[in-house]
Amino acid sequence: MTITVLLWASAFVAIRDLGPQVSPGALTLGRLLVGSAALGAVLAVRRTPWPARADWPRLIGIGVLWFAVYNIALNAAETRVDAGTAAMLVNVAPLMLAVLAGFGLGEGFPRPLLIGSSIGFAGVAVIGIATSTSARADPLGVVLCVTAAAAYAVAVVLQKPLLTRISALQVTWIACTIGVVVCLPFTPRLVADLTAADAGATLEIAYLGLFPTAIAFTTWAYALARTSAGRMGATTYLVPPVAVLLGWLLLDEVPPPLALVGGLLCLVGVAVTRRGGRTGRASELPVPDPATTLTP
Repeated sequence: MTITVLLWASAFVAIRDLGPQVSPGALTLGRLLVGSAALGAVLAVRRTPWPARADWPRLIGIGVLWFAVYNIALNAAETRVDAGTAAMLVNVAPLMLAVLAGFGLGEGFPRPLLIGSSIGFAGVAVIGIATSTSARADPLGVVLCVTAAAAYAVAVVLQKPLLTRISALQVTWIACTIGVVVCLPFTPRLVADLTAADAGATLEIAYLGLFPTAIAFTTWAYALARTSAGRMGATTYLVPPVAVLLGWLLLDEVPPPLALVGGLLCLVGVAVTRRGGRTGRASELPVPDPATTLTP
């Protein structure tokens, strides 16, 4: 999960840097193409058998919602609202996930998860307030952020049961490839944007495809198979403060002191959610055979 948090946080920095050169749909297609190719190469060597027919509706749902809808909506939202506002709105996702997992996956509503998630969201809100640059958010941008959050939450609930019988690597590759298919209409725009952009943009898209997509989504799935969906979702409250720190180091974006306070709240919130060991039915689910999963 540490690998996932670090790589996803770095993705926000790269996306912010690419925003002026590559459009939201083209950026999504570019990174998914790279991620699908990289994961497909590994699976070709492993010769993993195909999932059962009954698993495909969930796999398609994950690919459409998380890899396509989530990424396009988030990229588009960040062109309409500032990063701080986007962080506050998109990070209702772990709260949505906790509710959906409590009912849909039978994980219940353990007190440490509820309290920790509330503290973590408060931390993200503080970061958002500290880094917001506009007093009034674009209504469509708000809708796009909430759409991204909902797509993420539903996709994780779809993903969790699959990981008891399909490897993290295979689930990620199939979902990523489905996302590529959904985003194929953006191919002409991707070609046009890369033709007009500098060489650094191509390298950044390659980075996004290999690391925050191929590796981070796989390590996420590997970790999700071994804990509850609610607690995994709450751990992503660490992404905004890490993204702020990376922006400080890589883009010279000095964070305001209030953002650092928000980051501390996020750390406390995640620590609270991790108390008490496994919760709900997650501990009763069989852990996938390590031989069939990618070791992070």
